[in-house]
Amino acid sequence: MAAPVSPTELHSFLAFDFGLRRIGVASGTRLLGSAEARGTIKGGDFDAIAALIKTWQPDALVIGVPRHPDGAPHEMTAKAQNFGRRLSGRYHLPVFEVDERYTSVEAEAGGAQDVDAAAAALILEQFFREHP
Repeated sequence: MAAPVSPTELHSFLAFDFGLRRIGVASGTRLLGSAEARGTIKGGDFDAIAALIKTWQPDALVIGVPRHPDGAPHEMTAKAQNFGRRLSGRYHLPVFEVDERYTSVEAEAGGAQDVDAAAAALILEQFFREHP
């Protein structure tokens, strides 16, 4: 079994703001330390995710994991984590979780046209701050 990969050793990422109906997508690189919203796909559309992975060829994936304001898990926490396990199993890429509390609110407050994709970009930028 291979040793776990450190997130600081990886350079390019796709991030997902998971939802049952919609999944926001963003891409980014460690070099720039920023992310760009790439749109929204239908929830559970693994063909669309495969196409994104083929296009962007990320070193790893980042998913936002929702929690209650106090940090406690809820029903969507487990669903997002299951989504991350499915991504890892299907695409054989490292998957990192980020606490995504308030990213959609922040994206909306910032005037984002596509709140889900903008939230995915915020999730990835938070990941870069947590793993410089």
